[in-house]
Amino acid sequence: MNHSYNLDDLKYLMKRLREPEFGCPWDIKQDFNTIIPYTIEECYEVIDAIENQQWQHLSVELGDLLFQIIFYSEMADEQCLFNLDQVVDQLVKKLITRHPHVFPDQQLHDRCLIKPSDQQIAASWETIKQQEREQKGQLDQRQAKVLDDIPRALPALSRAQKMQKRAANVGFDWADLTPVIAKIEEELAELKEALQGGNIDEIRDEMGDVLFSQVNLARHLNVNAEQALRATNEKFTRRFNFVEEQVVKSEQDWSQYSLDSLEQFWLDAKKAGL
Repeated sequence: MNHSYNLDDLKYLMKRLREPEFGCPWDIKQDFNTIIPYTIEECYEVIDAIENQQWQHLSVELGDLLFQIIFYSEMADEQCLFNLDQVVDQLVKKLITRHPHVFPDQQLHDRCLIKPSDQQIAASWETIKQQEREQKGQLDQRQAKVLDDIPRALPALSRAQKMQKRAANVGFDWADLTPVIAKIEEELAELKEALQGGNIDEIRDEMGDVLFSQVNLARHLNVNAEQALRATNEKFTRRFNFVEEQVVKSEQDWSQYSLDSLEQFWLDAKKAGL
């Protein structure tokens, strides 16, 4: 099949899948909530393809993620909420508004001859975002708060870092690393105290404070905490796989190895650059 399909074909396909009489039974019975897990999964599969530099696979995963947007838009269209064209229109308008240094006078095809600094761009971006939050708050008939539009469904590390950045934008932040590191030490001391008390609720609470303060250090170091931990997870996987390979090669059971012996395999993995 040499024919190349386009976005219009995808929109038509989606309508066919949701067609009450002749569509797909599974697609027909879905609603906004039931496909949320698939959307989350597709997002992570895109990230996984990028991190593993599987570029051909990335093309497929991006298509799967795009399909989620088409799916939501079709269901919204069926309920007369909005359609895909409106999604695209709102997105283009928002991006034009957020990039006045690229689109002067909010005109898509005009070019700006003056190039601002990175600091000016960042300041302008935050000002525009705050205006958007205030407008959203007015639509919701309530006062928009600084942290309101940070999704609660974000991974915890990502949400913590985003919350801290948002607070920093309004001046709630330390100026250097010294108090940031001191805060980690303070939280660790409180965790040790909670451990002595043995109250699981207090231990969980203090453990959360330790993690939150570590995310804050990552932010001050311009390190993405979520990406850093994901990279460490992969590093742990490589090294533990090496340890497992040594155990398997020995034809002995895990229980026959002391922790010191397994630790030596781990050190060998590090020396091997894993």
